[in-house]
Amino acid sequence: MNKDKNKLQENLLFIAWAASVIAMLGSLFFSEVQKFEPCELCWYQRILMYPMVLILVIAIVKKDFRISFYTMFLSAVGAVISLYHYSIQKVPFMADNAVSCGRIPCTGQYINWLGFVTIPFLALIAFVIIFICSLFIWRFCKGEESK
Repeated sequence: MNKDKNKLQENLLFIAWAASVIAMLGSLFFSEVQKFEPCELCWYQRILMYPMVLILVIAIVKKDFRISFYTMFLSAVGAVISLYHYSIQKVPFMADNAVSCGRIPCTGQYINWLGFVTIPFLALIAFVIIFICSLFIWRFCKGEESK
């Protein structure tokens, strides 16, 4: 049973890492290939996402499941920023009352797939995936400590 739990934790770590890598590569594709200049909120999301690629790969190699607490925290903060960013893009009241975001407006939408998928939405999905994986890993670790 313990072996199955460790394998599940390893798989969850890998899923979280894969989500962070895809998010990082996606943001680099949009900025470096498509030449979409990131707004200020996009930079904050990147600041939270990019280190998780390294943190999670180290956790995978060392099989250190305790790192999940830190990735859970980083992804929660990132999700809040992404949700706010998405809401100022899609909710008229929020857009009208959004603070100035710098040279590139945070209300701008470089992509709008299917009428709702924007870059902050993609980041939000990645942060949520990482958060959920980290939460499950953390709960497994807490269960092991109490035994």
